[in-house]
Amino acid sequence: MTIQDAFQDGDLAANVSSQTLVVKLGTSVLTGGSARLDQAHMVELVRQCARLRQQGHQVIIVSSAAIAAGREHLGYPVLADTVANKQMLAAVGQCRLIQTWEHLFGLYGFQVGQMLLTRADLEHRERFLNARDMLQALLDNGIIPIVNENDAVATSEIKVGDNDNLSALVAILADADKLLLLTDQPGLFTADPRSNPDAELIREVHTIDETLRKLAGGSVGGLGTGGMATKLQAADIGRRAGVEVTIAAGSKPEVIQKVTAGDNAGTRFLPLESPLESRKRWILAGPPPAGDIVVDAGAITAVTQKGSSLLSKGIVTVKGAFARGEVVRILSVEGKCVARGICRYTASDLRRIAGAHSQQIADILGYEYGPVAMHRDDLVVVDN
Repeated sequence: MTIQDAFQDGDLAANVSSQTLVVKLGTSVLTGGSARLDQAHMVELVRQCARLRQQGHQVIIVSSAAIAAGREHLGYPVLADTVANKQMLAAVGQCRLIQTWEHLFGLYGFQVGQMLLTRADLEHRERFLNARDMLQALLDNGIIPIVNENDAVATSEIKVGDNDNLSALVAILADADKLLLLTDQPGLFTADPRSNPDAELIREVHTIDETLRKLAGGSVGGLGTGGMATKLQAADIGRRAGVEVTIAAGSKPEVIQKVTAGDNAGTRFLPLESPLESRKRWILAGPPPAGDIVVDAGAITAVTQKGSSLLSKGIVTVKGAFARGEVVRILSVEGKCVARGICRYTASDLRRIAGAHSQQIADILGYEYGPVAMHRDDLVVVDN
């Protein structure tokens, strides 16, 4: 049976429970190694992503090639190699790129939404939460996010630097199950396949060490900003956050479908731990609490024994001045710390909604960041 037959009979990926997949498409994949966008191949990639969406999976695209698209659209101008010129090409290319993605996904009846990020958007906790909420809103409304670094305004201080590492951060942002880094290479080899005919593809990686890092070479085509070394960095970030990462060739037939279905289509990096445990360890070992939320006995029972989120109804008082996204303690009225977690509202907001039902939050504040003060996935129960 061919892959296409399998799709028609029920689809390979349809047998897998719903997953969130981040697909990073390198410049070499989107241009086919040329100086222009390879729209014929782009529509094939879109077809695979559209099939996954039809099967109930979530797909997020991290798209390179903005500068390449800008050069093509402007007729390949001869420009000085300055930051301003690169930003100008990126500004033009982003328009061209998102129009192309919009058109191609539109062929399959899907809407897209553009999301331009810098490192500052991901390192600042409140901006991280805002980006996460916006990304989730796109997914909840059936819109396919198209993510790229905001090269038109980013400077060296706030740049992620390459879309490999950006895609790993987006995978964390989305609590993704899998990250697929598509490139012009089948994966990571035991030696440089360009010079060593005995080089073998490494199918599965459990540990990333210095020996493995030395195997990663530079960019082959010279069109993008990252080579295998940046993909290895991205794989390390992803697996530490509990995301399964695969490096594979973007030209391989049905590669996106295969990875989603669990097939090893390149080099697979197994996650170290689940995203939930990774986040909870950050809560425990991260910054000191910025404040305290004192709650009633009912809220303590719900949080510590029932695994529930903290609701505004159970809040008695709030101590300190903390921002949305900061780590705070949950205390009993006797002063005992029962949990730590990431708060979804500021201290001043919590004081206003303390004791109120979740449905009243928007009426009291004039806005809301969800019905809970602290989500159960963002808190960890402690003994003292």
